[in-house]
This record gives sequence, structure tokens and C-alpha cells, in this order.
Amino acid sequence: MSPAAKVSEFHREGNDWFCRTGLPSDITVVVDDVKFHLHKMNHGDYPLASGFKYAGTFPLVSKCGKLARMYEDDKKSLWTTVLEDFPGGSETFLTAARFCYGARVDLTSKNIVSTHCAAEYLDMTSEYGEENLISQVEAFLHKQVLRNWKDCILALQSSSHVLKSAEKLQTIPKLMNAVSTMVCTDPSLFGWPMMMYGTLQSPGGSILWNGINTGARMRSSGSDWWYEDVSYLSVDLFRRLIKTMETKGIRAESLVGAMVYYARKYLPGLGRWQSRRTSGSSNNNKSRTSVVSFSLAAASSSMSPVDQIALLETILSLLPEKRGRSFCKFLLCLLRVAFILGVDGSCVKQLERRIGMQLELATLENLLILNYSDSETLYNVDCVERMIRHFVSSSSSSELSDFSPPSLDPGMSPSSLRKVAKLVDSYMAEVASDVNLKPDKMRSLAAALPEGSRPLYDGLYRAFDIYFKEHPWLSDKDKEQLCNMMDYQRLSIDACAHASHNDRLPLRVVLQVLFFEQMHLRTALAGGTNTGTAHAMTVPGQEIVERDGWVTVVRQNQVLKVDMQKMRSRVGELEEEFQNMKREMKKRVSKSSSSVSSPRLVKMGCKFLLPRASDAKNNDTAHGSVSSTPRSAAAAEHALPRSSRHSKHRKSFSFFG
Repeated sequence: MSPAAKVSEFHREGNDWFCRTGLPSDITVVVDDVKFHLHKMNHGDYPLASGFKYAGTFPLVSKCGKLARMYEDDKKSLWTTVLEDFPGGSETFLTAARFCYGARVDLTSKNIVSTHCAAEYLDMTSEYGEENLISQVEAFLHKQVLRNWKDCILALQSSSHVLKSAEKLQTIPKLMNAVSTMVCTDPSLFGWPMMMYGTLQSPGGSILWNGINTGARMRSSGSDWWYEDVSYLSVDLFRRLIKTMETKGIRAESLVGAMVYYARKYLPGLGRWQSRRTSGSSNNNKSRTSVVSFSLAAASSSMSPVDQIALLETILSLLPEKRGRSFCKFLLCLLRVAFILGVDGSCVKQLERRIGMQLELATLENLLILNYSDSETLYNVDCVERMIRHFVSSSSSSELSDFSPPSLDPGMSPSSLRKVAKLVDSYMAEVASDVNLKPDKMRSLAAALPEGSRPLYDGLYRAFDIYFKEHPWLSDKDKEQLCNMMDYQRLSIDACAHASHNDRLPLRVVLQVLFFEQMHLRTALAGGTNTGTAHAMTVPGQEIVERDGWVTVVRQNQVLKVDMQKMRSRVGELEEEFQNMKREMKKRVSKSSSSVSSPRLVKMGCKFLLPRASDAKNNDTAHGSVSSTPRSAAAAEHALPRSSRHSKHRKSFSFFG
């Protein structure tokens, strides 16, 4: 460029700019109510101040095609013109004016876009001067800015006020493409020759420059190093950059990570609800720093509620139709912010639909959305019910695709319906303590899932039990209507044992529970494998939460099961012993009938009974001969005491006495 002039040659007085050239001003240009008193006279008539070189006869007219055409139409000695909608404002016009006077113009990444727009507005092409301002700007843009990450970000960040003009010049698309290409490239390449990367490295992995260890380390191309830098862009520029990156084929999880970082930076409270690890990132926000060292004011550090709503809608429009555990959590956080900001219904409906399609990946903590409206309930139960119905309706349709790598915790389990049922039961148990929650809401939540979605109804019973405890004024009719939502056959033994002693349940419900509890106990005693209750038998107590004294009931039931098994085994042993005793008695009776003259010896259990002498004498006197064998056996049987005759029965059932 031309030799430098002192900055003091252009000075400002109030709202007017003057140039000290020793020439009277004969042209006044007004830009944003700021007046520039400049010259269009032939410099041969007047001496010039040192340091200035006129590039032509007229300083402004010879460099600016727009001003030359305006001067031709209105040739006056004193000429005043107003430049409407000048890109960049008065500061940018001052840069163009200095260039016309031959002063040194410092082109930087912060003013390159606005200067380019101003030069195009004034038509400062090579037709009106060799190496005019447009050619100078384009050379600096391609040789310096588009090759450097820092300069590209600064140029984009400072171009917010000239976007319309920059669009016509294709400056913004060029910067977007350059940034997108650098995101796909290892950041350690920035500022280093491409040919040196990957070929010349030290044994420790550092990059070498002319054989010298620079100490710079290579980074992975899939890292999140660029999130902080692009977060300084305005909402519109950020949206356009994400769109450009999509066309470049950058992975969806990386783009979602950038959107999560951007949203957490400017939306109220989102950082508190979202986890410290962002989606698709390996570092937390506190440890993530900018790749380049430069300071910029936040693009939306003081966003108004209207701007925050626009940001939320923009983020929602950019998010891909995919599924992931962390992604679902982020959607729930956006929904919470939408309720706080009072976003219109269409945005909320879209969020509820997208969350409902992957509801099995949600967590109880994030489902507990407070009610920010005038509703009496503490939690927004209606919102959760709508998401459940979206999940049920979408289960038969095509599923969302997962993020390709596991960075966003994808994973669709075949038992997604059971997971959602368990999640809903836990949610109902949490909101049941709200005293303003009506029974109709509890029934709606329980009925939102289809039949067969719950393998066990223990979780639903626990939710109803908490609800009854916190709402003691409920009538038995309301309680029965809620309890009718349960399938008593799918209550585990532990839940049945708790319900049978629960004085908060209506009597009719307790009787039904007792009936099915007896069925469970009979099945357990008989060793049955009834398919209707097999699942409840195999997983006793797994779905029971330790609350309201349930732990004691579960332990008592486990002890009872062990005692029942011991009882069954003992009864079997006693029955076998009884059969042995019966066979032994038959043998003894047959032997006694064969010996008619010898003294009879009868064995009964462990006692031996001998016939008394008086009995033998009386028999001989009465009959005069020995009794027949059956009669002798009958006499021996009658000789036993009553207690001895029934001893075997008493022994067999003594365990139950």
C-alpha cells in the first residue's frame, strides 16, 4: 500500500470528520448522520500535506465509481451527498476514505468483511484505479483469512451487521466452507505446512518443523475442540454454519454436541439440568477452552426472552431425527426451558413427539418437569401423559435411527415397552405425594400404557399405596377404581403379603389380594409352575422398593418360604416312616396267627405287650381251648390301650399340633 500518513491527519470534531490536507473541503458525504468533509479539487492548485499522495486528479471520484457517477449527474462546486444503508457504517467509510487519500489502511480479520462490502458499495474496482480497494481486500481474504482458523472465526463473528451485503459477495459462504473444512481437519495443522503433518514427527508424537520439535501435539479429528469458538457466532450465523457442515458430511453427533454447547451457553438454566458431559464430547465444559487465544463478547450474552425463544426454535430445527440417551436428556431439558419461556404450542408439541419416540431412554429425574403454568399440580403430568401416548403410537411405526458411534449412548432394547412401564410406575410414585393431584390423573397415567406392558404390577401398586397414604380423604369408591387398574394375578408374593396387611386398601381389594395370595402359596407348596404366576415366582421381591416397611414383610415371607420347604420334606419323611410301621405290623400279625400254643408276643411301635396270666386262664375256662387265630389277633388288638392304638396317627401329625 501507499506510504503511511499520520492518524492525526484525519480528526473528528463532534459529529464531523476533517482531513488536514491544506485544501478547503468541497464535498461532504453523510453516513449515519456523520459528516465527512473531503475533497474533489485538482491537487495541482494547492500544496499537499506531507504523507498524502493523490492517486488521481480527484481523491474520491477517481477511486469510487459510485461517487464518480453521482458527481457527473450533479456537478457543483460544493457538493453534499448522503449514502443510505452504507454497509459497516461511518467507521467503514472512514477506512475507504483513507484508502482514497493514499493513507495506510490496516486490513484485519475483524474489518475485512465490512471493508469488502463498503468497497463493493462504492464500486472501488480496478476500473477506477490500479490495485483498488476491492482487489486489496480479496487478496487479503484468500491469502490470509481463509487459511487461518482464528481469522475465519473473527471474520464471521464481526460480519453480523453486514450479512445482507456479504451474501451478495459470497464472502460468508467462503468463510463457512473454510471453517467446515478445518473442522474436518486436524487442528494441529493450522499454521503449519500440510506436507509436514503425518510424515515428520518426533518419537513422542510431537510435530516437527524443519527437524525441530515444536512441542505441539496432534489432536483427534473427532474431538470437540471447535465448540467454544463457534459459540461466539450469532444465532443466524451458527445456524448457517451447522447447515454448511451437514453438507460437508460432518457426523451428526459432532453437530449435536456443538448445538448442545451453544444452547447451554445462552438458554437460561439449561446448563444446570444438563449433565456436565455434553453429548458427543469427551471433555466437560469447564475443561474445554478455545483452540485459539482471542477474546470476543458473547454473541447473545444478554438475550431477551424473544431472542431466547428464537434460539430454542433454531436449535430444534437443526437437531437431527435420531435417538440416544444423552440426546433424549437434552430434548427434555429443552422442553423444560420451553415451558419457562412460554414457547408456542407447536414447538412444545414437536419436542413432546420427539421425546415420546425414544421415551425408554429417558430418566425419572428429567421427567419430573415442574408446572410453570397456573395449574394446581406441582408437576406437569399432562405433558408426560402426552409423551407416553406418543411412545405407544410410534412403537408400531418406523423407529428412529441411532447415532452411529456410541458417543451419544444409543441403544434400543427389545424390552423398551417394559422399560417405559417401569419408568411410568416410578414417575407415578414420585408425583403421588402431590396433594393436588386428582385420581383421574393417576388413572390416565396408568391407562396410557397398553395391557401386557407390565410383567409385574408391584410398581403400580406401590404408586397407588403412596397416593392413598398422601390422600387419606379418598373414598373407597375412588380407591377401588384405581385398584381396578391392577392385575392382581401379576402381583408378586411379596406385594400380596404387603397388600393383605395394608389398612389403606378397601376391604374388597384386600379380599381379592388374599385370594390370589393363597393361590401363590398353594402353587409354591405344590411345586407348580403355573405359567400365569411363573414370573411372579421366579423374581420375588425384585420389583419391590424398600419403602413403608416393605423390607420387613419381604424378609418374613422369605423365612416363611424356607419353613414351608422344611415342612414338605418333614411330612414326606413321616409318611415314609408310617408306611414302614404298617408293613412291620402286618408281618407280626401273620406270625402270631401261625403259633397257636406258644405265648403271644406282639410288637407295637417300640413297645412289646405280653399276655397276662389271668387273661389266659379266663380264656381257657370260657372256651376250654385255644382261640382261633383271628380271634387271638382281635383280642390282642383290643388289649392295646386307646392311646396306643392311635399312636401312629398322633406321631404323623404331631408337627402341626
